[in-house]
Amino acid sequence: MSERGLGGLGALIPASTASGLRQVPVDAIKPNPWQPRTHFDSAELEELAQSIRQHGVLQPILVSQQADGSFQLITGERRWRAVQLTGLPTIPALVKEATPQASLEMALVENIQRRDLNPLEEAHAYRQLLDEHGLTQEQLAQRIGKSRVAVTNTLRLLHVPDEVREALADGLITEGHAR
Repeated sequence: MSERGLGGLGALIPASTASGLRQVPVDAIKPNPWQPRTHFDSAELEELAQSIRQHGVLQPILVSQQADGSFQLITGERRWRAVQLTGLPTIPALVKEATPQASLEMALVENIQRRDLNPLEEAHAYRQLLDEHGLTQEQLAQRIGKSRVAVTNTLRLLHVPDEVREALADGLITEGHAR
């Protein structure tokens, strides 16, 4: 069964909830507790920081403003971490209203679209959406633009032995071999 195309972040948050593009103080941003990515390579972050020093931030991060005036990061954690390394006081950000479920969905969709998450990070993010937000596998599949079979197969990775998980995370075997 083929995977459906992803609708993008715009499909998850209507434009009417946008507060727009702003320069947000870097120290007013809290990391996304629903970030599906669990590993941030320090050398890659330093490379990104160097690029930001030379060219600036080319794509704004996505945040939601909290009741206390701080900002909750939704997408763009690598950019935010790299800007912290540069010492820049602000970062361009799109400010939108978002529920915790929408925040997790957007973080997941952004990373899936780029294919940057390893299969285990993707599986853990799926499990978190299912458990914390009461979604069915079919509902999850529709929200992220994948088939239910693809979601089910990815979730199976959570039940493989630890040595298989390590080999998968290290890129020594494929997702298909791990299952």
